[in-house]
Amino acid sequence: MFDLTDRDITEAHDIRLIGAPFDGTVSFRPGARFGPAAIRAASDGLETWSPLLEADLEDVRYADAGDLELPMGNVGQALALIGEAVRDCLQDGAMPFVLGGEHLVSLPAIEAVHAMCPDMVLVQLDAHADQRDEYLGVKLSHACVMRRVAEFLGQEHIRQLGIRSGTRDEYQLMRDYRTLTTFRDDDVQALREWIGSRPVYLTLDLDVFDPAAMPGTGTPEPGGIDWWTFQHFLQQLADCEFVGMDVVELAPGLDASGCSAVLAAKCVREMLLLAGR
Repeated sequence: MFDLTDRDITEAHDIRLIGAPFDGTVSFRPGARFGPAAIRAASDGLETWSPLLEADLEDVRYADAGDLELPMGNVGQALALIGEAVRDCLQDGAMPFVLGGEHLVSLPAIEAVHAMCPDMVLVQLDAHADQRDEYLGVKLSHACVMRRVAEFLGQEHIRQLGIRSGTRDEYQLMRDYRTLTTFRDDDVQALREWIGSRPVYLTLDLDVFDPAAMPGTGTPEPGGIDWWTFQHFLQQLADCEFVGMDVVELAPGLDASGCSAVLAAKCVREMLLLAGR
């Protein structure tokens, strides 16, 4: 079985999982701080083999660093600790894979990876644009994370898929910079051509899935993708060079069935296999 807790950080590894249990800026339903633990628990029920990627986690060198101890009442300090952990991971020669937590935890991870790989591009799977300049007067919010990322990465180096919620200004910005695309085959092929040989950071906000498949998330939006669309998307990017990944916004307490945590854990498995190919 696929059990994250079996992979100790003292063992040689190429990919390092880092838990970031933080949901200090959520704007609707809290609980994403419990996401990393739920993903680990659900992983124990999954096989290591992916039939569609035709790959096995037994052949991937990954380790789990466990959860960071993050101060819930101090956003800046929490982000600093995440950034430090990611930089340590990179210095050890491993690819960081952050388990959230809300989407703001991606910001210091992406920033740390970008400092080492300045030519990287970012691919965001999400229901929400996250391109607000501020939310309720706050600039460090999960509703603003992509806008903050764009300040050092550049909007021209971002592509966003699955977006179906945002303000008028956010949609205008995405149209102006052509960041917005879809999961249609021709668009994914164009995305792959746009990436070219550049390294990729992949950020997955689980609310990109339809709430029928992923009810356990803080800000669900009708009209999302299903599992097969997600796996087909990953297949199309199988030959990319990945330099960082994260899976965020699982709020397991909002789904009594536990199925959302299983879906999240399966996403982690597929992404680990993708990065470890």
